[in-house]
Amino acid sequence: MKDAVDRLTPLGLMVLALLREGEMHPYEMIRLMRIRRDDRMVTITNGTLYHTVGRLERAGLVAEVGVDRDGNRPERTTYAVTDAGTRAVSDWVRRELVRVDRPAEFRIALAEAHNLDRTEVVDLLRTRREDLAAQCTQHEDGLRGALEKGVPEQYLLELDRERTLLRSDLAWLDHTIDRIIGDALPWGAHEPTERYLEQRKLARQ
Repeated sequence: MKDAVDRLTPLGLMVLALLREGEMHPYEMIRLMRIRRDDRMVTITNGTLYHTVGRLERAGLVAEVGVDRDGNRPERTTYAVTDAGTRAVSDWVRRELVRVDRPAEFRIALAEAHNLDRTEVVDLLRTRREDLAAQCTQHEDGLRGALEKGVPEQYLLELDRERTLLRSDLAWLDHTIDRIIGDALPWGAHEPTERYLEQRKLARQ
């Protein structure tokens, strides 16, 4: 399982997470991800998605469950996530939520954090916060030391920006952790909403 998770790409993770919602064919996956604007986080093309689904199937993370034909349209193979694929989603999200060196992967892990238990996500985000706080302190010390040595401020703009971003990220984490702990944020599985059902209908067209 570790090898499968290590080889799992961000797009592969998103495909697995999508299939946890129900069986789909690749065309529907592409349409649904674009409707939801998941292409903000990862590049989605027909070629890369079909290639990704093939890799996931060979790895035993998804399985073919049927072939659909609608009118004159080409046959569309429908896939479902396997038990191994479901575990891979949780393991990947668990790993990426705490890493501070992979911002692109963190965005996707955060988007799929609801696949983990609420209390586990809080613990993972607290671990992430500790590492970010250490980074922020390091930047603040470096900036202060450079100023004390007389380094002109125009040479320190990037360091100042990074410190500001880290402070903002820490404030966001504190707020989000409080929301999750206080049950103010709905969590886990839920009944399909009207908007979700409309998205699925559009994606199948």
